[in-house]
Amino acid sequence: MTLHETLSDQLGKGTLDPRLSGIIKLAILAVGGQGGGVLTGWIEDVARSQGYAAQATSVAGVSQRTGATVYYVEMAPHRPGDPVPVFSLMPAPGDVDIMIAAEMMEAGRAIIRGFVTPDRTTLIASTHRALAVSEKMVPGDGIAPAEEVRAAAEIAARRFIAADFDALAVRNGSVISASLFGALAGSGVLPFPREAFEAAIRASGKGVEGSLRAFAAAFEVAANPAAEAVAAPPSRTATAVSGPARLMAQWNALAARVSALPEPAAEMAMPGLRKVVEFQDLAYGAEYLDRLATVQARDSAEKGWVLTREAAKYIANAMAYDDVIRVADLKTRARRFDRIRGEMRVKDGNLLHLTEFFHPRAEEIVGMFPARLGAKVEASPKWMARLTRWFDKGRRLRTDSLRAFLMLHVLGGLKGWRRRTLRHAQEQAHLARWLETALAEVPRNYDLAVELIRCRRLIKGYSDTHARGLSKFDRVIAATLMIAGRDDAADWCRRLREAALKDEEGKALDGAIQTIRSFA
Repeated sequence: MTLHETLSDQLGKGTLDPRLSGIIKLAILAVGGQGGGVLTGWIEDVARSQGYAAQATSVAGVSQRTGATVYYVEMAPHRPGDPVPVFSLMPAPGDVDIMIAAEMMEAGRAIIRGFVTPDRTTLIASTHRALAVSEKMVPGDGIAPAEEVRAAAEIAARRFIAADFDALAVRNGSVISASLFGALAGSGVLPFPREAFEAAIRASGKGVEGSLRAFAAAFEVAANPAAEAVAAPPSRTATAVSGPARLMAQWNALAARVSALPEPAAEMAMPGLRKVVEFQDLAYGAEYLDRLATVQARDSAEKGWVLTREAAKYIANAMAYDDVIRVADLKTRARRFDRIRGEMRVKDGNLLHLTEFFHPRAEEIVGMFPARLGAKVEASPKWMARLTRWFDKGRRLRTDSLRAFLMLHVLGGLKGWRRRTLRHAQEQAHLARWLETALAEVPRNYDLAVELIRCRRLIKGYSDTHARGLSKFDRVIAATLMIAGRDDAADWCRRLREAALKDEEGKALDGAIQTIRSFA
């Protein structure tokens, strides 16, 4: 069967848009590392192998996450001896037949730019998210809602094919370019047989087997829209605990205390107990449950144990703070190295060089001192300036080297020393003040007490991040107490917390506090 007979046959069956019998216009939006160039090359190769003339161009974005690279391919049937068509160099709004987006927000950008139209465009998009810098910078949840993009795509596109093609590729030992190529083939929008697409992958000669597996999986997803693109994640079950009999007996006693809590609180308290025990030891877990019992004693079933449930979460977070010891411990754990190897797809014959970046402040150094000595040093501007001069500089440690790894490993093993440090004393004192402030409001305004407990969400991270969060927390608490006697105090506390999470600089929080001062 000739090329034109194939086209006529597909047009007759209705599997090919009549517009695609002429010049086919295909655009790809992808960011660095997603293989957009490889995908474009495969599409060019398969088109030429099937008797088409093809041209591919690309225009890079401003940077990796502020602008995707636009890859553009035009192709048209071409008989030997006929004039070669003159192709365009860039896609034009309203003039794209096939749009491939390597990430969900890139699909949204394609729609906004007019590349996706309901009368002609087939949109193929991966539903996973590669967060933009603007999303990561927000102190709270800055992730843009992908559901809005999906809803817009259903309306904007002639046909919409969506699945988590990134996860599908990873499961098959490849990268997203292979799975998107499979989705393109499975969609049937191009008049080429599956074998031609697979031949293009084989001709590349790199990562062929993994690419073919990812291609085949994505092909089935696109060809059978009802099929699940990615299997549902396994349900989270409690991790079994094992250890010496003496320690297990202590753990079981703590677990029994959790089981005795009201069900809403127990559901949150068990992960909290695991977190603080892993952070320090079993005795620390007992302290956690003692604090939670203090909260429960002020709570009631009539209120649904909301206060105790929230306290179970945020007391655990407060007790498992990020100090130098914890950071060093996390960076030298075997499962972290395994995760990095998996993400980087390190094979047995590869060498992995891992560099850790450190920028300790004088406060982190003093925080490791004995509490009494540390307090004296922290109160001395001369000593703090000296420590800043010695330590406040960027450091790079190659933890694939024995010396750097052992240094962090030893530092991470100082859990027994932690209770004697200035940082631990400061954290315990701050935790006690926070709980006392919240519980004092229970008789007068239960909802306000709950919101004050939730304000602990503002404190997170390490070094400068922790300092900024702590400052915002203190300001929110102080502003809330200015209006604690009002009936709407709980609502204002929530607004202040949300304002604090809007931006790193705290400009929204400044505005909210000014509003409160205007009527307090």
